[in-house]
Amino acid sequence: MGSIRELTPALARRLFLIKQWLADPPVAVDRARIMGLVRDLGCLQLDPINVVARSHLLVLWSRLRRFDPADLDALLWEERRLFEYWAHRASIVLTEDYPIHHLLMRRYPTDRYAHSRRTKAWLRENGGLRRYVLAHLQRSGPLMLRDFEDRSRTGWISGGWTTGRNVERMLDVLWIQGRVAVAGRNGIQKLWDLADRWFPAWTPKDRLSEREIVRRAAQRSLRALGVARARDIDRHFTAGRYPGLPEVLTRLESEGTIERVRVVDDGSEWPGPWFVHGDDVPLLERMRGGWAPRTTLLSPFDNLIIDRDRAELLFGVRLRMEIYVPKSQRRYGYYSLPILHGDRLIGRVDPLMDRRRGRLVVNSVHAEPDAPTGLATARSVGAAVRELARFLGATEIEYGVVPEPWRRGLT
Repeated sequence: MGSIRELTPALARRLFLIKQWLADPPVAVDRARIMGLVRDLGCLQLDPINVVARSHLLVLWSRLRRFDPADLDALLWEERRLFEYWAHRASIVLTEDYPIHHLLMRRYPTDRYAHSRRTKAWLRENGGLRRYVLAHLQRSGPLMLRDFEDRSRTGWISGGWTTGRNVERMLDVLWIQGRVAVAGRNGIQKLWDLADRWFPAWTPKDRLSEREIVRRAAQRSLRALGVARARDIDRHFTAGRYPGLPEVLTRLESEGTIERVRVVDDGSEWPGPWFVHGDDVPLLERMRGGWAPRTTLLSPFDNLIIDRDRAELLFGVRLRMEIYVPKSQRRYGYYSLPILHGDRLIGRVDPLMDRRRGRLVVNSVHAEPDAPTGLATARSVGAAVRELARFLGATEIEYGVVPEPWRRGLT
């Protein structure tokens, strides 16, 4: 084995950004390009918050700039090359990745976690509700939640907001088990159907071994991350579903499929081991000669930063949601969007889309303490805000509090 390749943190960040489609100028977009993006990211997290736009649309916008959301809908509901399923959270995933997701489908719920054990016990008590839901879909589907009766024998108790939502809980269980599928949406309301009827005939249904699934998923995760440790891989894509990951990585390394690297910051090595996929090594070498940075805004649920610990390590910025923080105690805002500038996170924008007035309200802009203060940086941030306004269909932008050094470039 030759000497281990050495990377600086900046090079690790830049490879991550390139693999996340957050470098180089955006190009013309069609459905094939959207598919290529989802394929490289692995999944797009879904979230119902819509104060700016739904998170998965923001993730696409940050990378593609101008795209037609109708193309994404067509890929989901007409061509069915994408579907909704549980990745690291409820997400949009690739139909071609069905065999990877089948591991969770065939094992849920397990005895591994207390929540899953409670789910198993609840399912045993509510076999009648399960049979009714499946039979009703067989006869009359697709259906919305309101089209079902609650025929539960025992109510679901969660200690949270799902307590008593028995039909909804049963549909969620059947969804994770792969028995039902989200067949459409009316806003955030789901349309349900039997999975066997909804998935296209070409859906790959290979029943892969656990080891092969982990082998495939680990490579998808690593390639989306660029450079990663085992813990990073385990928290990404199909988070927490990598049984035997250390052995799989050892095997991939011995085959030459992945390569071990060192991340060294000013003579100090970051704890590892760190890996890069063999297919990305040529890209890593080309990057040493330069790269094409960009400035954009990120959803708080963006794939780049959803692992907060990794984001803090790589970018040196602590990111936390303030949705559940009392308004008087918020520092950055209800739904703040981190500002990506080159290979750094330099601040946050707290926007709100006023759809009635067609106005993007930027409540505040915050700069990180070490953010560049020049006019060129401010103009780049301002351009990103204007691009967001254009995507949202806003005809004007209203600024609130902005950092003084950036004021000229923003307003």
